[in-house]
Amino acid sequence: MRVCISIGNYATIPYTIPGIEVSVYCIEELCYLLGENAVLLDQSIMRRELAEWIENDCGLVDLARELYPMIQRAGSLSSFVCLILEYTGLHDGLYIENVRRTLKRGAGLSTIERHKKQIDYLVEKKRYVSAIRGYANLVEKWESVSKDHSSVLPGLNVLSSIHHNMGVAYAGMMVYDKAAKEFEEAYRLDGDRKHFAAYLAAKRMGMSESEYIAFVGDAGTSGNAGTAAELQELESELQRLQRDWYAQGDAHRLSLRKNMRNSGAPDDLQKYVEENERILKALKDSYRENVSIFEQG
Repeated sequence: MRVCISIGNYATIPYTIPGIEVSVYCIEELCYLLGENAVLLDQSIMRRELAEWIENDCGLVDLARELYPMIQRAGSLSSFVCLILEYTGLHDGLYIENVRRTLKRGAGLSTIERHKKQIDYLVEKKRYVSAIRGYANLVEKWESVSKDHSSVLPGLNVLSSIHHNMGVAYAGMMVYDKAAKEFEEAYRLDGDRKHFAAYLAAKRMGMSESEYIAFVGDAGTSGNAGTAAELQELESELQRLQRDWYAQGDAHRLSLRKNMRNSGAPDDLQKYVEENERILKALKDSYRENVSIFEQG
């Protein structure tokens, strides 16, 4: 078993890593987040505030003194991050070299592409409100740059991916009408049928069965419907997902709650109310977290 000796202090005030938006309390947590999320990092992490936190809150004066000049002269991101990793001794040389290569590959990405990767991470963590705002800002920035030609934009496939992933975030919040609009825009931009399949799925999820049948019929007459194979594939996938859902513990718990509600027994009704309160509290906590992220963004 490998033993890692902690160095420095455990901070009372955490440091929040820009872009990743995760708070850390010690140098080891910082190293873990930097290494595991290297693809998301950009120059914004090279802030004096980070060096001051390392110096004052973690008590690592020598490391901070090496970081200050790198921040002052806007040095290499890979050198900055790898210096922190090397100082702690938490990771071996091969791991640090892999991080260095990842950071150097990221240096070739445009600002929009790097920011998109950071926002994609928020979607993976189901922080949908913050992600949607981030994608909307990227679209606005794209439109601004395209008008004034202030810098070179990446390919349209990047913009279509932004719209697609915004659709994923909306779908995660079950706002299927807005999700469908984003998928449709992604398809309009590059013609990739995966966007169209997602558009059909969002329409299917947001409509009653009769509405969806009418929609497919109307779209067919205008030439905008999916092919018979695409529609069949979508229905098959939805049926598979439904089977998977019923096989999960969540479906079983919901079934038990439904039985408690319908039984009429006082004890069952009490358990039903208590479970509802627990779920409601969890949803409220999640909502408050998302709103907090949204307001800080």
